[in-house]
Amino acid sequence: MKLAVVMDPIEKIVPEKDGTLDLLLAAQDRNYELTYFQQEDLKIIDGRPLAKGKILSVKDNNEKWFEFSNQNEYSLADFDVILMRKDPPFNMEYIYSTYVLDLAENTGVKVINHPSALRNFNEKVSISLFPSLTPKTLVTSSFNEIKAFLDAEEKIVVKPLDGMGGKSVFVVEKNDLNAHSIFETITNLGATTIMAQVYVPEIKHGDKRIHIVYGEHCNTVLARIPHDKDNRGNLVMGATGETQELSSGDQKICETIGPTLLENGIYFAGIDVIGDYLTEINITSPTGMREIKRNSGEDVSSFFFETLESKK
Repeated sequence: MKLAVVMDPIEKIVPEKDGTLDLLLAAQDRNYELTYFQQEDLKIIDGRPLAKGKILSVKDNNEKWFEFSNQNEYSLADFDVILMRKDPPFNMEYIYSTYVLDLAENTGVKVINHPSALRNFNEKVSISLFPSLTPKTLVTSSFNEIKAFLDAEEKIVVKPLDGMGGKSVFVVEKNDLNAHSIFETITNLGATTIMAQVYVPEIKHGDKRIHIVYGEHCNTVLARIPHDKDNRGNLVMGATGETQELSSGDQKICETIGPTLLENGIYFAGIDVIGDYLTEINITSPTGMREIKRNSGEDVSSFFFETLESKK
């Protein structure tokens, strides 16, 4: 089996936390031949999806976790599976990459996740498909609408639609004298659409990452608990990871959204749940698998490949 991965520079990842490395280790253990590409390596010539890449081998070693050999130009049609694991920001270059991957998908290659899903399911806005599961949410570029939302709800979270890892996420209270400046900055003076959500106080118990594989939830939650000097439940922002069993509310959310994800070609997702509320559906490069395996023993990445192979 031949697997290609499109990702950020592998030499810059944090190996003990990187979800893409976890997937590659699982694939290599199952005797997949790995080929590495970056987004800028993809191209189309006379309708054929091509890329210049390198044969890759990986190790579960925090000092030396990869080796390259044999740089060549490849036809993407020759792979069995392509993992699109480029991190946000989700910009036009990302969109252009999905057009190349569309052509690969048309030749019979399994692209994870489906290129059209990557385009259509914004990781923040897609929760709007399930309003009964989410906190009160506003998507707008209007300063006045955000201000009115804050006045009505008294404590809110605002965040960009194209980011990751908690970057530019703000918790704002009604009497915060910085509120106007925050709203001006995050909306680029009304030129950029953002998301505002009611603050969910259960964040103190953790922002829960739950993996959904082919529409079915995995069995272990990674609760990312903010430290006492930050509101954000993101490991890269200093949150502490703690594994837990899914609550009944977590299972309800997964069972509700799982079929929709699968129908739209989202085969691997990492949803975020605070309390009993769905807050994000991450499909570009969801992580958390390394921490879950280390702390609980559940191997999400191996389960993904087992499921993938059973569907062929």
